[in-house]
Amino acid sequence: MTDLTEDLRAERHARPAAPFAELLQIEQLDENTFRGHCHAGAPMRAFGGHVAAQALVAAGRTCADRRPVHSLHGYFLLPGSPARPIDYLVERVREGMSYTTRRVTAVQNGNEIFTLSASFKHPEPAADRQREVPPLPRPESLPNAVARLPEEVRRSIAAAGGFRDLDVRFVPADAPGLPPAVPGLLQHFVWMRTASPLPDGDPLLHAGALTYLSDLTLASTAGLDVQPNFFQRTEPPRLLMASLDHAMWFHRPFRADEWLLFAQRSPSSSDGRGLALGEFYDLDGRLVASAVQEALIRDPS
Repeated sequence: MTDLTEDLRAERHARPAAPFAELLQIEQLDENTFRGHCHAGAPMRAFGGHVAAQALVAAGRTCADRRPVHSLHGYFLLPGSPARPIDYLVERVREGMSYTTRRVTAVQNGNEIFTLSASFKHPEPAADRQREVPPLPRPESLPNAVARLPEEVRRSIAAAGGFRDLDVRFVPADAPGLPPAVPGLLQHFVWMRTASPLPDGDPLLHAGALTYLSDLTLASTAGLDVQPNFFQRTEPPRLLMASLDHAMWFHRPFRADEWLLFAQRSPSSSDGRGLALGEFYDLDGRLVASAVQEALIRDPS
């Protein structure tokens, strides 16, 4: 890490936390119940990554010793509405010496719309091994995809109250360092971070932010042979897509307000479902998290 990078990091974190952290704020109603509001991802539908992130924060807030999350598994059952609050009911499944397990049910208007299982553990010393990060262009050399969206799209995003305070930068398909193409395998590489700094000393908030970020582009990777990602699309969508489930594993400490490379690939699409896998690397090349999603993929015609 260069001195210049360290200086920029220090300057960035000296600024106060801003809008993104507000997306993860939830109200505690009682010992095991929390309430939040989620913005729209599609018209009249709550963004799934926002729901999953708030569910994770609710689970973590019931862990007395604040041990870090190491994995989560969620299922999207019904579309949520951005117009109504969502209650997160936490079940304290296990309180172990090393591991803590929580189940969360997200309820809206009396209906279960999302379920989450999350596991937390104390850090421990162990051997360290990981896949190497591909040598791709750094984010500073790439344009901000959100800022380059058409004006009408940015207005609609602002009206929905979400997808704000993001810095998303796509690695071009012809960039040097890309892994070689494999028949039947779609791949996609995106640098992302929150555009404003997140608070120090709260790893759960950074894990929630990364859960949110992981849902921005992962499912759409399974449909890249038919249409571009939302942030790169200039025409109406040709596919009906929706996340069916979401799983993540957190390998090493990280900050979601610093650049992370999301290396995504989709090895399969069949039966109206597409599978997408992703890995998050920080600027030092450390593999910090992995994510997997299965998405509904249908041709609306």
